[in-house]
Amino acid sequence: MNSKPISIAWFRQDLRISDNPALNAAAAAGEVLPIYILDDVNAADWAMGAASRVWLHHSLKALNLALDGRLRIFRGDAREVIAHLVASLPLEGIYWNRCYEPWRIKRDAEIKADLVAGNIQARSFNAALLWEPWDVSKKDGTPYRVFTPFYQKGCLSSSPPRQPLAPAEQIQWCNLSVDNSESIDALELLPSASWHKSLSSHWQIGEIAAEQKFDAFWQDTLTDYKRGRDFPALEATSRLSPHLHFGEISPHQIWHQIDHSSMHDHGDGPAHFLREIAWREFSYHLLYHFPRLPEQNFNAKFDDFQWLDEQAGLESWRSGRTGFPIIDAGMRELWQTGYMHNRVRMIVASFLIKNMLQHWRTGENWFWDCLVDADLASNAAGWQWCAGSGADAAPYFRIFNPVLQSEKFDPEGEYLLRYCPELAGLPAKFRHKPWEASEEVLAAAGIKLGSEYPAPILDLKTTRQRALARFKALA
Repeated sequence: MNSKPISIAWFRQDLRISDNPALNAAAAAGEVLPIYILDDVNAADWAMGAASRVWLHHSLKALNLALDGRLRIFRGDAREVIAHLVASLPLEGIYWNRCYEPWRIKRDAEIKADLVAGNIQARSFNAALLWEPWDVSKKDGTPYRVFTPFYQKGCLSSSPPRQPLAPAEQIQWCNLSVDNSESIDALELLPSASWHKSLSSHWQIGEIAAEQKFDAFWQDTLTDYKRGRDFPALEATSRLSPHLHFGEISPHQIWHQIDHSSMHDHGDGPAHFLREIAWREFSYHLLYHFPRLPEQNFNAKFDDFQWLDEQAGLESWRSGRTGFPIIDAGMRELWQTGYMHNRVRMIVASFLIKNMLQHWRTGENWFWDCLVDADLASNAAGWQWCAGSGADAAPYFRIFNPVLQSEKFDPEGEYLLRYCPELAGLPAKFRHKPWEASEEVLAAAGIKLGSEYPAPILDLKTTRQRALARFKALA
């Protein structure tokens, strides 16, 4: 057996070599054994959804390539996997970067206690957030519940985010064979259906791809970000969210490159983009201090709200067959690409919650399964924001009109036609509301409502009035 101490670098949501504090610390301590554990046991109801697993498959492949095939793969209860490694190897310590989901916090605390009891070094680091949730609080020590003071008085008044770390140099790798390790393919992260091939074709995945995407956004798009980000037909957003979620790039890398290099060259785009990064921080701040956020209303007065349970309408929403083109385009984009433009996310969420009166958790769960950037904190905070039940939430009377939103942010219907090509024969003004076109116009476009394209599943005015009455009763 190897006489040199072994340091485990436990990869989690930090699937990169650069700016990886845990990997650097492990490299400084001994021979490095890099591992990844797929732990659906402790994740339970929050095990990764199908789209996230597709992304993970390709991200692990990219990481393993960067590690020259040295990544050891395990699955099962991480506490048991690590106990087996401790019993099998001459370990000096285990190093990991922190995650902030409640189930991970609980599990990691138990693992750390086990390691300390066995005289094994156990060190964790911040690699995923600019500010730790416990480091930002109001003057009275309580957590923030509103974004603007959180960002302005909390984050920006705190110590600035640390500088990104250079990759560790001259890592000594552990070449011992390890029992129970598996191949990435053996994890069976890809579904048996070929759906994942279409999804994967829309993305370049891994650390190199993340860095290239960020560089292109920084150089070509950032200046116009504030104006263009609301228009789904434009390539005006970074699309970095899945790369951030899986840790293929760190927020520290993004923050410092933009903050140091861009503020004077790109107008107000950089400040606005960094503010969006801070919304991600706020979501994790909320999740840490209110760990039931993904399951319970942040505002308890919503607990007695009478939601509807209408499965036919729900299936139309999921499949992009509601008869409202902007809704259908968004839901089809989600299914085909694992992603949805943020403006459209708000529109489809408002439609589900306010017009259809479906519980926000219904949408949260569907997004969890279909998004490649499904992030427990951001997903829960976003859906509760739209419902009005969350922190710093939209007021109950804010009900997005999908037609007006579509006309404003996709005036020519370019985004609509990308995912609803059956509407291509309609004049632009009817692409947003095909039910207003005459029979002659519809026939000329080759459309019969209810056949080639669905008729609307609800009346916007009636359902808006119904929602206002029900939500007002809670105010």
